Amino acid sequence: MKSACVAAALLLGALSVGAAGKKEPVSFSHNDWELVCDNTLTCRAAGYQADGGEHQQVSMLITRAAGPNTALDIQLQIGDDGSAKGPLRFKVGKAALSGLDAGTASFDQGQIRAVLPELLKSDDATVTANGGKKWTLSLAGLNAVLLKMDEAQGRVDTPGALVRKGAKPESSVLPPVPMPVVQVVKPPKARPGDDALAARIFPSLDLKEARERCNNQDQVNARSVEVHRLNDRKVLLALGCGVGAYNYTTLLWTANDKPPYAPVSLEASGEFDEKDASVTSSMKGRGIGDCWSSETWHFNGTTFVRTGAAGDGMCRGFAGGAWSLPRYVSRLVDAAAPSLTSSKP
Repeated sequence: MKSACVAAALLLGALSVGAAGKKEPVSFSHNDWELVCDNTLTCRAAGYQADGGEHQQVSMLITRAAGPNTALDIQLQIGDDGSAKGPLRFKVGKAALSGLDAGTASFDQGQIRAVLPELLKSDDATVTANGGKKWTLSLAGLNAVLLKMDEAQGRVDTPGALVRKGAKPESSVLPPVPMPVVQVVKPPKARPGDDALAARIFPSLDLKEARERCNNQDQVNARSVEVHRLNDRKVLLALGCGVGAYNYTTLLWTANDKPPYAPVSLEASGEFDEKDASVTSSMKGRGIGDCWSSETWHFNGTTFVRTGAAGDGMCRGFAGGAWSLPRYVSRLVDAAAPSLTSSKP
């Protein structure tokens, strides 16, 4: 039942081996499962109900950090309108778990040991609630995705591999990659006259990309530009506009606050948050908003540095997406008073 999935992953094995050797993020999907490994080599595999037809929304997330002898984390989520009664029961093959929380449930290590072998050899798993409501989790693609996870983390042929175990020592497993550390600078308050800078700098902007990307050309004018103070000499100019059928973005430039303004277009785009000098762009995969991608950048005193990226690639009916799957993470340090803050995927 699972041989086709494993064969598909093996055909793509060379790509994963290369990615593992270079310690680059990995993204892969097969049938009803997807995998994202971030830049630290933490991998997350997410599976869903079968695509198409009438199916209740259900999803499983399997997370594993890099390094020898690392444990799995498994979470289960159902899409529910609140009508599910009482605790849930999860069944796959010969394994059954009762008393799971409705909404999102986390498996303990004993439960993971019980269900993992059955997940790997079954076609689907079911979740039931009191009253007979039922969800069916597809396992089509699970083995291929977990083999890709093993490859990305250097686990193939080791005792800790999920799919293809062997006798290679656990010490051969790739270690976790440290998160990049980014020093961030809190911007000063706006100065008198900053609002007037939009009209002064606007004629210097290269608006070719803006005119190509913005649906409404009337939005591309000086009145639509916001100005944010970055430091004593630099400001950020932000031009918001609609892109595509259901997405909105903000195009950005940095500039001097005095002539010559010398504006520079940024790769970063999105809404600016003055509290931490961050820019975040979020895009829907489709109109109903059941899959998203996002990217975050922070100002480091000189320029904007990418500090986070996440996205789920499968649109399976969960409002806002079932999970956020980080592709890039970092540690943020306050440059004025160095102290570790949370990362923003």
